Amino acid sequence: MLRAIDLPEALAQRLMEMGLVPGSTVSAPFAAPGGDPRVYRVDGAEVALRREMAQFLTLETPEDPA
Repeated sequence: MLRAIDLPEALAQRLMEMGLVPGSTVSAPFAAPGGDPRVYRVDGAEVALRREMAQFLTLETPEDPA
């Protein structure tokens, strides 16, 4: 689950328009051959993000306390 986006508001807004909103379910099932960009599945939709953008996403894993 996406916990937070740590980016300036304009960039965070762009990611939220693509479906990356706090509380959404996120997985990373695919990557380009070199590992970048990676395709993230967000509540059923697929979004490609480069590593330098994805590093600002805080994800909660099932083991993490709420």
